[in-house]
Amino acid sequence: QVQLVESGGGLVQPGGSLRLSCAASGRDFSTYGLGWFRQAPGKEREFVATISWSGSQTIYARSVRGRFAVSRDVAKNTMDLQMNNLKPEDTAIYYCAAVDGDRDFVTAQRAQYHYWGQGTQVTVSS
Repeated sequence: QVQLVESGGGLVQPGGSLRLSCAASGRDFSTYGLGWFRQAPGKEREFVATISWSGSQTIYARSVRGRFAVSRDVAKNTMDLQMNNLKPEDTAIYYCAAVDGDRDFVTAQRAQYHYWGQGTQVTVSS
């Protein structure tokens, strides 16, 4: 079992920045990838970014590439998402998720993630 807790959401103006964090607990002796997904009202939950256990592999959704950056601190069991140049269409609930795999495993497939946090709201509006 992996427990995930997100933090850092809030209200920001277009063009602004936010940094989300995900704290993981429950499994210190196995490897797993971590990812960010988001869900806007009336829409499907979609992939945003993911990072491997080793931190050497990342994948970004095309819509956030160049604006968002994912990072991970294995020693602290945390993952961050730095979001820059935010747009109104980035408004959503952002979820942290974990997927079992070896130290370099990453995937953008939502169905492969077995553990989810409760989410944190990000609102981009003037």
